[in-house]
Amino acid sequence: MGNKNTVYLTQEGLEELKNELDNLINVKRPENIQAIKEARALGDLSENAEYDAARNEQAVIEARIKQLEKMLENVSIIADVSKDKVGIGNTVSIKYVDDDEEDEYKIVGSQEADPFESRISNESPIAQALFDHKVGDIVTVESPNGSYDIEIIDIQ
Repeated sequence: MGNKNTVYLTQEGLEELKNELDNLINVKRPENIQAIKEARALGDLSENAEYDAARNEQAVIEARIKQLEKMLENVSIIADVSKDKVGIGNTVSIKYVDDDEEDEYKIVGSQEADPFESRISNESPIAQALFDHKVGDIVTVESPNGSYDIEIIDIQ
């Protein structure tokens, strides 16, 4: 599955990251530099809350820019998803063996995971258990709260 620095993204996720990076470099960074200049002009830097806040914001902006650049260097686009076996990019319908309850999850890279949208990380216990299995397979999920079995009903 690539090295541990690999960032798995859908095409939409890649565009979102590029847009965020562009906004940080071309909007936030210049605004921050201006805020630092204006705070400096206020005088004594030792007790200048505006200056401290602007410098803190600068650190956050620069750290996020570095993080995004590193992620974009290691990006792997999720495409040409197989429907035979579960992998990143699949939407999987499952049934919990214990209580017959059904769920559907889209498996995405950790950057795009959103449990409220049923988008789970490829690093999550459920995704790890499902990988390389087929419709009809029953797999055991090892979770912090103990293990449980799920059956794969459908792979999209």
